[in-house]
Amino acid sequence: MKKQIYLDNACTSFPKAEAVPEAIYEYLKNSVSNINRSSYKKANIVEEIVFDTRNLINDLFNGYGSENVVFTKNITESLNFLIKGLLKDGDHILVSSIEHNAVMRPLVQMANFGVSFDRITADNLGDMQIDSINKMIKKNTKAIIMTGASNVNGTKNPVEEVGKICRENNLYFILDSAQIAGYENIDMKKYNIDCIAFTGHKSLLGPQGIGGFLLTEQLAKVIDPLISGGTGSMSDKETIPEFMPDKFEAGTMNVPGIIGLNTSIKYLNNKNIYNIKNYELELTKYFLDGLIDLENKNKLNIIGHKDLNNRVPVISITTNKMDLAELSFKLDEEYGIMTRVGLHCAPNAHKTFNTFPNGTLRFSIGHKNDKEDIDTALLALDKLLK
Repeated sequence: MKKQIYLDNACTSFPKAEAVPEAIYEYLKNSVSNINRSSYKKANIVEEIVFDTRNLINDLFNGYGSENVVFTKNITESLNFLIKGLLKDGDHILVSSIEHNAVMRPLVQMANFGVSFDRITADNLGDMQIDSINKMIKKNTKAIIMTGASNVNGTKNPVEEVGKICRENNLYFILDSAQIAGYENIDMKKYNIDCIAFTGHKSLLGPQGIGGFLLTEQLAKVIDPLISGGTGSMSDKETIPEFMPDKFEAGTMNVPGIIGLNTSIKYLNNKNIYNIKNYELELTKYFLDGLIDLENKNKLNIIGHKDLNNRVPVISITTNKMDLAELSFKLDEEYGIMTRVGLHCAPNAHKTFNTFPNGTLRFSIGHKNDKEDIDTALLALDKLLK
């Protein structure tokens, strides 16, 4: 059998951190208990793990206290909580031009309720034109919401600089960390971030179905909960608890997912995120150097930066030698290489990169890839793109 080469880590990471499947299995087999609902020993143990996970996440992002860590099922749900809970009729928002639909679809939906937005333009590499932001801020501008890095071509947005602009203009700063959490060092206080939305299943190396957000106490007070219901607290009342995190955590939580995330963050802490980042960047440079050779042979085009400047390990290409969907199929069928093709739920990013409507073929490198994987991918592209 040919080796299976997974290069779709921007979609979801694989393999997950060591011991994650075992930790989830042990919980489901031996200790299925909800939190805040029971007082027996096994339930208390689970509550301790959930509390420990909040602390781990708060420490990871230098947040504003573990009580301000809220769990959701993914980053899309988190962003819906934030966008629909914060914005009101007449509010104006700024976003980058390379946003994922997890931001854009809720914003477009909120346009029906009197919310408006403008896009901060980027060049065709994806680099934000940061000098234009101050001119775009209006009297009713409430926040800047943006992704940390493009899920299409890996270009990073200037988080620290945007945070400074938000601080100077008294704007909320909400960060979609899908492509950088677990990869970049994100410091809420240093970068003036009011809220970080995160997902566990990408570079945090946890399971699907668990995500969340961290926010300041000030922002927590002004956001209306998107979902309400039982929390296990204040059960004598039919009103929503005002204290955190119960205000935003109605219903049964994904405890298996939280346990998996607890295990994966500890794995990242033991391995050191910086070591993983440097390893993935080394492979990214190796891959880009090989792709540049193929580009010089007129076999393909690299979308975005062709070096390690301002990027994460996400690489997109186009070609006029073969339909991209067919190329993706042949890479998998003939070489065992798993990629993602299309518009990647980010149509305006593709418009920014001049790859709309055909999209790109995307390769995204993970912590368990190696140079042999990259060599195979380069050889496959060379042979297929005759």
